[in-house]
Amino acid sequence: MPVIDPAVGIWIVAAVATCGVILRPWRVPEYVWALLGALLLVVLGWIPPGTALKAVAEGGDVYLFLVGMMVLAELARRQGLFDWLAMYAVQHARGSGTRLFNLVFLVGTLVTVFLSNDATAVVLTPAVYAACRAAKAEPLPYLFICAFIANAASFVLPISNPANLVVFGTQMPPLLDWLRQFTLPSLAAIGLTYLVLRLTQRRQITQPLATAIELQPLSGGARLCALGIMVTALVLVSTSALDQPLGLPTFCAGLATAALVHLGQRRSPLPLLKGVAWGVLPLVAGLFVLVEAVAQTGLIERLAHGLADLARHDPVQASWAAGLGSALAGNLMNNLPTGLIAGSIGHIVQLPTATTAALLIGVDLGPNLSITGSLATLLWLVAIRREGEHVGALDFLRLGVLVMPPALLGALLALHI
Repeated sequence: MPVIDPAVGIWIVAAVATCGVILRPWRVPEYVWALLGALLLVVLGWIPPGTALKAVAEGGDVYLFLVGMMVLAELARRQGLFDWLAMYAVQHARGSGTRLFNLVFLVGTLVTVFLSNDATAVVLTPAVYAACRAAKAEPLPYLFICAFIANAASFVLPISNPANLVVFGTQMPPLLDWLRQFTLPSLAAIGLTYLVLRLTQRRQITQPLATAIELQPLSGGARLCALGIMVTALVLVSTSALDQPLGLPTFCAGLATAALVHLGQRRSPLPLLKGVAWGVLPLVAGLFVLVEAVAQTGLIERLAHGLADLARHDPVQASWAAGLGSALAGNLMNNLPTGLIAGSIGHIVQLPTATTAALLIGVDLGPNLSITGSLATLLWLVAIRREGEHVGALDFLRLGVLVMPPALLGALLALHI
């Protein structure tokens, strides 16, 4: 019986698992495919159990960050904060779908910049859905904003996307240097994303909205939850400025807010915990194992040296290759593992600043093409499914192929101005 070469086997398993995550055959959840792929690699002996466990442990900060954000989002939903914000937004839209579209885009940009793209997917999406329900508007044109701005605005600040910390690691530039390098690319990405979304959704957003909206006072629990979200934003900005991991502060902020609310109301937190989308965590863990297995095939080292050689001969061409290549890879296998690979490349070889920046832009912005390209988009998908909305891979791709390429090309062009 022929024996499969381990490197070939790893690539086959990784490809099948990735296809399962992207396409969800038989509606099997994404995390099941990622976990099955990781377990199969261990069972077949193509990655040692110790190595797999080490890869899972590397995602510790990401897991803590996600748990904190998901707890805050579920708490806000249960306390009625999202419903109140929805009523407020609809009132200020004054019957105009275009005005509501602009408001959602602005708020989505701010949430992404100061709370991260995952927060936009987890926290803002339910509020936008509630606003559309109150305004009697078709929700998808507005929900799409949450998905696309979550990635388009995710490199304004280091904290805007946890992948930024993964790509740069200990080589994170000072905040002023970051702003000097990424401000123009960010403005290009955000502006072009807005323009294309506005053009593609113009028919739906011109429909009039309901205006008879009565704004009820916020409950005590909702006020405390809003305060917890604002404190979390301040903690994240401060933690990022100190160049410290974001996971534990976010986790503590989320649990502390939930504990204060439930102690004040003398309620059990179990219903809250049951409402959290825990399946995201094994999905991320499985992806970490798959990336570690691919790294053992030697591909990442070859990519690193190839990119370094290209940068020595033609730095501009290397930047374009890095940006476009990481964007494509992010859509094929999710931007979290792509960010891990990009970070590994930065540890293996010394790259020009512009090339590393282009890698980051591709990792952050490129996944706007596919529905499973970004962890934030997967979280967005979970959020809209809870509300009864369904967007398939092809539906998202039809819009993503219009939105992402102009924004990516504009950001890479702005990088070299």
